[in-house]
Amino acid sequence: MRSPAQTAPPIYRRKATMTAVVMLVASCVVVSASARPAPSAAPVPRAHCGPGSSPETGAQGRTPAADFASGRAAKGYSCNATLIGHFGSTGGYKVLRYVDKSGHVCGYYDTTLLFPKDLVTNGAEGLGEYVLDMRDPAHPVHTATLSTPAMLSPHESVLLNARRGLLVADMGYPTFNPGFVDVYDVSHDCLQPALLSSTPLGILGHESAFAPDGRTFYVSSAGGHSLVALDLTNPRVPSILWTSFAYAPHGMRVSDDGKYLYIADLGLPGLIILDVGAIQRRATNPKAVQVAKFTWPNVSIPQVPIPVTIHGHHYLLEIDEFSKSYTTYHPTDSVGAARIINIDDVRHPYVVSNIRLAVNQEAARAGAQQNDPNAMFGLQGYAGHYCSVPREVDPEIVSCSFILGAFAMSQAAWDLKRHEIWYSDGNSGFWVFKVTNGAWPSSLS
Repeated sequence: MRSPAQTAPPIYRRKATMTAVVMLVASCVVVSASARPAPSAAPVPRAHCGPGSSPETGAQGRTPAADFASGRAAKGYSCNATLIGHFGSTGGYKVLRYVDKSGHVCGYYDTTLLFPKDLVTNGAEGLGEYVLDMRDPAHPVHTATLSTPAMLSPHESVLLNARRGLLVADMGYPTFNPGFVDVYDVSHDCLQPALLSSTPLGILGHESAFAPDGRTFYVSSAGGHSLVALDLTNPRVPSILWTSFAYAPHGMRVSDDGKYLYIADLGLPGLIILDVGAIQRRATNPKAVQVAKFTWPNVSIPQVPIPVTIHGHHYLLEIDEFSKSYTTYHPTDSVGAARIINIDDVRHPYVVSNIRLAVNQEAARAGAQQNDPNAMFGLQGYAGHYCSVPREVDPEIVSCSFILGAFAMSQAAWDLKRHEIWYSDGNSGFWVFKVTNGAWPSSLS
């Protein structure tokens, strides 16, 4: 589903990619059990749009220049989804959902794409991490603004550990920022998060990862080549466990047992897997051991690898951002989009399937879509940015943002009972939509 297009079309979520991903997830286990043939790089199948849809008029994922001229783009696009609620006029990279001990349903989203540039564009609405009361998704209520250093410029780093009720961010920037790390408690009253600590222990900030037990927070800076593991056992007094300058780490995630750190590395570029078991065990002078280094043919800028388990097999859902060259445009530049990587043998990962739209393909990039507004902008255009899943075990569906070709740039949050997805757009704020026409898997209800 896509929100009404402006100069740079803010997109809110299209069901086309979600429906196709259900089929890819189901087939990837079959591929993983076979002789590892090269997976298809073709676009995912186009969705069949049911009643109430307002589907796109051109190729899959495209907002044609003609639709801007006619006013069609201003009406937005939808396929098996309907708009439920909206709040604000700006947004960032992450949307998170949490239910506290009292039953409050809370939403969190960052209001900045690039601080301090957004001091100008966000003048009326303000800056920081916004907290929303989401009891009624049709009418989100703003209850608090988190404005400590990292929350003013979190970039892609905001994460929530539900097990401990901790909301954490580092002070991020496309290159790097001073590594302030802000830690909030949301377990008691998620509508009014309580600041526990704000320290510069992250060294340099950009992205992050949270160990599932909530005791270790990793801070990465691709531009500064820094990687830091922070001990949050006592979130009021964080401390450094381990540091490294051996990688160019972007987005990261941690295995369920805390033993492996999965890194989207910009230096390779590709995937690096570290054994961080010594850090997880709190060994004296811990070391991290590289166990795998892996890339793929159409890699652009690796963003984040998300661990998932499907039918008992272990995978990473990885998405690349932008195209390979973000300073110039050429149709042959790789658009990494997304892929599913088998890690049953963590030392020998391999791609089992790709998640791409028609607009990501070289032939399309060489055609008329170059004339669409912002299509040739290297830092956005028809390219990927974030994916998210409703749960890590048998997720059934995924949500991926493709900037001009799907909703904006943010990672989405999920309300499984209501069949709703929340996301934010840099130009138009926070959005809620409901998946319709039976497209939501019954096992997620």
